[in-house]
Amino acid sequence: MRAILSVYDKTGIAEFARGLHALGWELFSTGGTQKSIEDAGVPVASITSLTGSPEMLGGRVKTLHPKVHGGILYRRDHDGDTAETRQYGIESIDMVVSNLYPFVQTVTRANPPSLAEALEEIDIGGPTMIRSAAKNHPWVIPVIDPADYPLILEALGAGGLDAAHRRALAARAFQHVAHYDTAVAEYLRGEDDSFPEELTVGLTRVGETMRYGENPHQRGAFYRLDSVRVPVAGMGGYEQHHGKGMSYTNFLDADAAYNLVLDCDQPAVAIIKHTNPCCFAVAREGESLAELYERALNQGDAISAYGGIVACNRPLDMGLATALRDILSPVAGVRMFFEIVVVPGFEAGALEYLKRKSADLRIMSAPVGDPHRDRLELRSVRGGVVVQDADTSQESRFEVTSQRRPNELELADLGVAWTICRHVKSNAIVLVKDGVMVGMGAGQPNRVESARLAVKSAGERAQGASMASDAFFPFPDSLEVAAEAGVTAAVHPGGSIRDEDSIKAADERSMALVTSGFRHFRH
Repeated sequence: MRAILSVYDKTGIAEFARGLHALGWELFSTGGTQKSIEDAGVPVASITSLTGSPEMLGGRVKTLHPKVHGGILYRRDHDGDTAETRQYGIESIDMVVSNLYPFVQTVTRANPPSLAEALEEIDIGGPTMIRSAAKNHPWVIPVIDPADYPLILEALGAGGLDAAHRRALAARAFQHVAHYDTAVAEYLRGEDDSFPEELTVGLTRVGETMRYGENPHQRGAFYRLDSVRVPVAGMGGYEQHHGKGMSYTNFLDADAAYNLVLDCDQPAVAIIKHTNPCCFAVAREGESLAELYERALNQGDAISAYGGIVACNRPLDMGLATALRDILSPVAGVRMFFEIVVVPGFEAGALEYLKRKSADLRIMSAPVGDPHRDRLELRSVRGGVVVQDADTSQESRFEVTSQRRPNELELADLGVAWTICRHVKSNAIVLVKDGVMVGMGAGQPNRVESARLAVKSAGERAQGASMASDAFFPFPDSLEVAAEAGVTAAVHPGGSIRDEDSIKAADERSMALVTSGFRHFRH
């Protein structure tokens, strides 16, 4: 039995080679892999000794040879194939151990390579050998993951790999090459072709499968997007420091909470429930994170916040860690319970304190990255996927359309409300007062019902609040509901054929009405 070993990731390769040698396998290798095996004292021959041909073109041509691919691809039960291998002196290759250069990491490093340098990083011989072995897996064992080495040695020692094991390894091998090719294609496409005629995405599972999916009877897993265009950030680079395993909805909620706070330049705290914000505040000058959290909780929807997800766009400090455990619910008078806390990092002592005080709280950190960088969103529908640019735009053209102009405080609150409503399910209505979300209506079939829910949630806090709507007001009824509750300013995209009706309603109630020129509908 003969094996070719040529890997980028050399984890465990010397030990695997030693195990194969002990089982009587003849080993061939190239370059750095060969040196690693030789340094471990395991007998290994060069690919050149197998092919009888030298490496060419600076190493571009070394395994691309009939004595390599003929030995891998010939069908052992096919008389014609067997006769040809004898005619040309080709001996069988019974295992290929190979994995590929980390192309994504290479082209996204701090000092990215030139096109010529990137092209040199594209592996040709490795993918070809992997695909050949996977195609002929009934006779050839394709191995791409060091984690498989012990099981393969155990199976070989017990008499060989069965058909199901070989097929599973072949599937993983083809997926490995497909993932690699996806990264290369994305790099060569560049940023101007986001929607090519054929599109694949590269995903790598993070950790084991989830505790469960959306419901306990559903399975789920989290995959990181491997992209040469979009650096790893947000949930793609999360680290869990404490607590139970994550579920499908945990990831969605944590992502929603973190995306909202990262949209803000000033310190911000959000509490999310079912991907919608129930409490949110941006900091006043000199305000601590603990004070900011308390203000968001006390003036927001504290009932919904119980069991929610907390996010902050600043490292967790001891003050906030203490507040999360000590500040009681302003509604029920009990200690608040949260599922997840997600932050960019931790100040000294804060993480350990929170871990000691919270047995089950999931504590996560995630890289900030650039929340406004262009990226794609993919959502599945039955039988397909819809793809769009993520709504990362910060553009708006606030234009006053009412007779009364918003004052300085109203204008600031309109800006905060406009930021929040992009993260609320449509039809979205958001009320903000002094930088705090005091009311929200979401997910309703009509906008006026969302307005009613928002003012009901806000209660007396609607007095003097500012309102944002993610899409235009098709009728003045939403404004009328808000004005009756005491809202004094509103922003919407504008563009309805009945905009004049809304302007008239605002003027009759001395409201300031502003258009943004952009819609942030979130289905």
